[in-house]
Amino acid sequence: MRVLGIETSCDETGVALFDTDRGLLAEALSSQISLHAKFGGVVPELAARDHGAKLAPLVNQVMGEAGLGLQALDGVAYTAGPGLIGALMVGGAYAVSLAYGLGIPAIPVHHMEGHLLAPMLEDPAPAFPFLGLLVSGGHTQLVAATGLGRYATIGNTLDDAAGEAFDKVARLLGLPYPGGPQIAALAETGRADAFAFPRPLRGRGLDFSFSGLKTAVRIAVAAETAKTPRLSDQLRADIAASFQQAVVDSLIEKCLRALDATGMERLVIAGGVGANRLLRQMLTDQARARGVEVFYPRPELCTDNGAMIAYAGAQRLGQSTSLQIVARPRWPLDTLTPSN
Repeated sequence: MRVLGIETSCDETGVALFDTDRGLLAEALSSQISLHAKFGGVVPELAARDHGAKLAPLVNQVMGEAGLGLQALDGVAYTAGPGLIGALMVGGAYAVSLAYGLGIPAIPVHHMEGHLLAPMLEDPAPAFPFLGLLVSGGHTQLVAATGLGRYATIGNTLDDAAGEAFDKVARLLGLPYPGGPQIAALAETGRADAFAFPRPLRGRGLDFSFSGLKTAVRIAVAAETAKTPRLSDQLRADIAASFQQAVVDSLIEKCLRALDATGMERLVIAGGVGANRLLRQMLTDQARARGVEVFYPRPELCTDNGAMIAYAGAQRLGQSTSLQIVARPRWPLDTLTPSN
């Protein structure tokens, strides 16, 4: 069975073709980073318009690379939420129209389920049950996954998501959007112990908080700027490294507490911040020291992409026959329908 996956939840247009027998056949991605960079963040209207312009050419590109016509499709999966409503409507309208014209199912996919299942595109792939760390620009949560659609959120951010904190701190340091890769690169030459930034909620439950950490960085930047009009490159690198270490420490501490609480022996790291090398290295080392297997997708499948939507849609092929467009800006992962 072949499923076309369409991702338009935010600022990247992703398209991919997944075959349940042969795996991922082709994929393409168009990033909007340059479009939004001058604004320091995503402009929803610009994002929706760019999806509309890029989607059809990307579908043609993917099908051409796979050497197949649209008639070879058995389903069209699309991101139905959570995300920007205008962007979701663009992808949903295209997917449902295509499915209607071909007489095949349109499959609405939860964006975060796509991220959670992305490591299953790799070899080896994780098996249920597992603990998932979903960490991105809009989400930071711990999920106990016991089966397809059987998810329980056991930890969540109380304020900023980790990726959002990266973006805000990047602006404080004069770095371009998106902030995660920029801070990680700058931190390579910095000292992680140069600033004693807080680890919010350390030792308290499974929830995250990054707002106080972001504020601590702002105060540190203001204090240093008061001494000199321009921060030196080394000082900026030290701040970046110290901030990154604080975020990674916070994520690791909560993951280890959640592993202890659930007794699970498999850990999945997913979402854009999951591409952070320091997080991968430290979390993998500490989890494996406890006998826990760790899984994560290749970096290009950590950020938003069509492959994860195609895969998730293929797992739910046959469950949805409606051609009504589904677009949900907010959509709790816990409310998904389990797969039989």
